[in-house]
Amino acid sequence: MKYEKPLRAVLHILCLLPFAWILWQLWLMFNYQPHQLTANPFQYINQYTGDWTIRILLASLAVTPLRKLTKKNWLIKWRRPLGLYAFFYGLLHLGNYVVLDHFFDWTVIWQDLVKRPAMTFGMLALFLMVPLAVTSTKKMIRRLGRSWPRLHRLVYPIAILAVIHNIMMVKADLRQPLIHLSILLLLLGYRIYVKYRPRLVKRLSFS
Repeated sequence: MKYEKPLRAVLHILCLLPFAWILWQLWLMFNYQPHQLTANPFQYINQYTGDWTIRILLASLAVTPLRKLTKKNWLIKWRRPLGLYAFFYGLLHLGNYVVLDHFFDWTVIWQDLVKRPAMTFGMLALFLMVPLAVTSTKKMIRRLGRSWPRLHRLVYPIAILAVIHNIMMVKADLRQPLIHLSILLLLLGYRIYVKYRPRLVKRLSFS
């Protein structure tokens, strides 16, 4: 495809823009300049990185439906970088929570994980992303063989856990989490439809 490489470059730029923006806002804040990190910057960064983790994760799930609907098979190459960027923002989300929000107070962090289901769901989602990130190289794909696709189906429970975490963490305005939920249900619904449509058509043809 003629524009495949330029489009991949655009993809990387778009995925890094949120990170660049937050770095810029932090620079402004530490230099006592007007910024958009609100009066509670660490809480803002926590929500910001969490939102971008889910957005990019959902974008990675959208690659396969988009490829099938447009017949553009080269789009499949976007799934790996999107998955890795989702993991990157997930690590930023966790790092902000552990380092900036709680200053390595492991007692408080452990209590959060035990007593707050939302935190448990979020941590579990990030934990499950680790094997997907580790096995995303071509070498690991060859080594795992047929086991690789089965392992990477973990992306579905990861997305579900992440969206549940998102909904449970928001206390006031649920519009953004509900948008994430709607997109996730649409993407999962499409996969269910594609998987079971041949059986349904076959049954209807014999009825």
